[in-house]
Amino acid sequence: MRSFLRGFSSRPQRQLLPRTPQTRAGQWRRVTTNSSIQKLDLQAVDRKWQKLWTETAQGKTKPADGLPKAYILSMFPYPSGTLHMGHLRVYTIADVIARFKRMQGYDVLFPMGWDAFGLPAENAAIERGVSPADWTRQNVGKMKDQLIGMNAGFDWSREFMTCDPDYYKHTQRIFLLLHQHGLAYQAKSLVNYDPVDKTVLANEQVDSNGFSWRSGAKAEKVMLKQWFLRVTKYKEALLADLDRHGQSDRWPERVLAMQRNWLGRSEGVVLTFSLFSTSSERCIHRSVKVFTTRSDTLVGVQYIALSVSHPLVESVVEKDPYLREFVVQAQRLPLDTKAGYLLPGIVAHNPLSFIDDMPDCVSAPLPVYVAPYVLQKYGEGAVMGVPGHDSRDHEFWKLHKHAVPIREVIKPAHVIDPQLAEHDSEQHELYTKPGILNLKCGKLAGMTSSEASDYVIRALSTLGNLAQRAENWRIRDWLVSRQRYWGTPIPIIHCDRCGAVPVPLEELPVVLPKLDGEWFLRRGGNPLESAEDWVKTKCPACSSPARRDTDTMDTFVDSSWYFMRFVDPHNAIEAFSPDKADAMLPVDIYLGGIEHAILHLLYARFMSKFLASIQLWPSGGGEDNKAEPFRRLITQGMVHGKTYSDPSTGRFLRPQELDLELPSRPKVVATGETPTISWEKMSKSKYNGVDPSKCMDIYGADAVRAHILFQAPVSQVLEWDEERLVGIQRWFGRIWRVLDTLPAHTLDHQSRTPPLEKSTEADTELHRAVQHTISSVTTSLSTTFTLNTVVSDLIKLTNLIISTSITNKATLYYAISSLLRMLAPIAPAFCEECWERLHHPTAGSSIFMQPFPTATDTPSPGKASQQCAVQENGKLRFAVTIPTAPEVLLDNKDQTSWVAWVTAEIEKTPEGAKWLESRRGREWKRVVVVKGGKTVNYVG
Repeated sequence: MRSFLRGFSSRPQRQLLPRTPQTRAGQWRRVTTNSSIQKLDLQAVDRKWQKLWTETAQGKTKPADGLPKAYILSMFPYPSGTLHMGHLRVYTIADVIARFKRMQGYDVLFPMGWDAFGLPAENAAIERGVSPADWTRQNVGKMKDQLIGMNAGFDWSREFMTCDPDYYKHTQRIFLLLHQHGLAYQAKSLVNYDPVDKTVLANEQVDSNGFSWRSGAKAEKVMLKQWFLRVTKYKEALLADLDRHGQSDRWPERVLAMQRNWLGRSEGVVLTFSLFSTSSERCIHRSVKVFTTRSDTLVGVQYIALSVSHPLVESVVEKDPYLREFVVQAQRLPLDTKAGYLLPGIVAHNPLSFIDDMPDCVSAPLPVYVAPYVLQKYGEGAVMGVPGHDSRDHEFWKLHKHAVPIREVIKPAHVIDPQLAEHDSEQHELYTKPGILNLKCGKLAGMTSSEASDYVIRALSTLGNLAQRAENWRIRDWLVSRQRYWGTPIPIIHCDRCGAVPVPLEELPVVLPKLDGEWFLRRGGNPLESAEDWVKTKCPACSSPARRDTDTMDTFVDSSWYFMRFVDPHNAIEAFSPDKADAMLPVDIYLGGIEHAILHLLYARFMSKFLASIQLWPSGGGEDNKAEPFRRLITQGMVHGKTYSDPSTGRFLRPQELDLELPSRPKVVATGETPTISWEKMSKSKYNGVDPSKCMDIYGADAVRAHILFQAPVSQVLEWDEERLVGIQRWFGRIWRVLDTLPAHTLDHQSRTPPLEKSTEADTELHRAVQHTISSVTTSLSTTFTLNTVVSDLIKLTNLIISTSITNKATLYYAISSLLRMLAPIAPAFCEECWERLHHPTAGSSIFMQPFPTATDTPSPGKASQQCAVQENGKLRFAVTIPTAPEVLLDNKDQTSWVAWVTAEIEKTPEGAKWLESRRGREWKRVVVVKGGKTVNYVG
């Protein structure tokens, strides 16, 4: 579609002008002119309409009875101080959809707020000696100005910051409701601890090498008493209700898969392995339970591995100094480490050894290792090592027992003869899928994996429950404690006599103590612990001296319910009114990055289901919604920038190191070589970032918005190429000049369709094109969200309007007004200016007070025709005049329907009927119809 922009040049522009003596009567034509025309200044247009929109609060929701509601929401930003191109992309997409819905007559809620708590503000305080609150509010002010500058129509009357006590008062109240219902609790837990930021990290905040995602420090394992939210109570509903989002592609399949994987339900069996002492060869009256989904591989077990916090390990660690040292070192190892410690004097026995007629290999004692890669929270904190059929176990075994052959017991189902697989070999690919058991498996040989699993479970369950069917989940309760200042204080008071006591509701919010910026300078740890005047208090239950909880909440708690607050943002008594929740929830369209596809969405779903269960959201959105917070989810792709690197070293090059005088032929200044060009995620280290504000200052906000939408489909990566922005500017310029052709303010511009009874073929063709464009654009904005095709469709329509000779003034007005109304959600300021220019300033003349155009079902008067070139084996035989294709065929890609229609129309002409009669009985190999019937090729 970008080809439409290549024709835009800097040559003198042509424009449509009213009929002159040199034109045929009643027609409009293009002429080159130097007459004075009002210059289009997109930046001035932006400033004018931004001021007017602010004065009239255009984006403010105006509830109206009887109108369908549309709650459009983009994930609210962290106030870092500067918008990046990713922000601009998602907020442009959201704004386009919201404006479109408003024009369709919906009661639209399109708010904006700030996810304002978090580590960056506190780190800024530590580095610069500024108050986190002041730093945050300054950044909010800057970013709000930038959002207004991008012509977004947010409802600013609903704005809030999560760091405002008026907001986190309700976050604390929700925490106490969770506590009241047994869903918030304290427990000791081995946690990831960041020694630099001095705070707890969730597992997903530690990379595969064990480093903190934010500070880069090596995370440590520390046992702390922490607050948890019992998310696992809702695990069944969280999994089952994902199926609703899979219907009609309401959520991207990739997001659904990530959610399902994080919940991680797996059906398997818990097997019991007896432990023996190697010194006495007696059972030590202990056993290890292992959860597995692959009991068919039990013959292939060659070791047992325990987590570092397994009860057996904890029972022997004090007696074994080497083990104790290993456990300490394990805290600093990456999560995927294959390090292990062999427990001396302890072996395990395979439960299959208790079944008769099993192969001898199952009677061999199994070494027992302590291995950091085993997670205590998964299953039973122990795994059975099957090196022959699990890649992780394979690597572990080769590291620790490389001289011992790996036992393979399963081969693919296509290996019919099990004898073909009765050897241990390192020379072929590891097989990890279900298959057929080989001869090493004794009486199990020849069984499928499913048959073998069923047999093993039945046989072992009769031997003292050595096997029990079980279900396991990957999801764990949500650890919400953070040892930082800049977060929502946990509203709990700790009393030596009464324990953990909730803060009374009437004493909420528990407000953070005010600390000046210098207090933070170069300090680490949790500032609240040393704020004695704040910490010391009285127990609400017994009035004894007590201490406030000094942990603050994970910022995901703040964002787990913010979308609900937007429906009633000024409610001082409740988090939100249940009636207003029922009226506006769920969010109809939610937009944001794929990086939030797991935790934010999961926690928001949990919180919605909980609040619905206690009647804060009584309807839960209806029986078909099941208290799901977001009906439709759109995840936009990232924005990549053009990146230059040294061809010899691969080092990223700074702008000053490049000669870009000829952008198509860049050079490295120092060497004269051509740099390597790639498209990478924008970052400071790659010198490929783009400042959205500067870009909008140069080209105008609306041009940047249209460019963002045009360059790539919403879900795909956008490669930012600023050089192409000029094409959008020229397109706007052509529309601007078209307005000079029509003094439409003299018309009844509310008329939706022009009278076509006396129209020419060109008028009718343009009318058909407008109808088709309206239909296509409406589908793209409401169903498929292919916003790049919206821009291309509107460019096509612009070109057609300019190139068509029109006799009917109403038809031209209808085409132009429809074009502007369809473009308005994308380029709001530009279209407001065009609409005002088209009709002259009048009260209430905003284009957004006009309805979005709708396609009529009635056919256009007259029957437009076209020339059809008839070819046989690629050679032209003749040309005939046939009608243009009917509407039902325009979006039909099925050649069969096109061939049937065009052949029937050709046969209606004398020349076509004669030619087809002469070919009657001939079988064509294929018939190809192109250009909507303008060419047809019969291949025989």
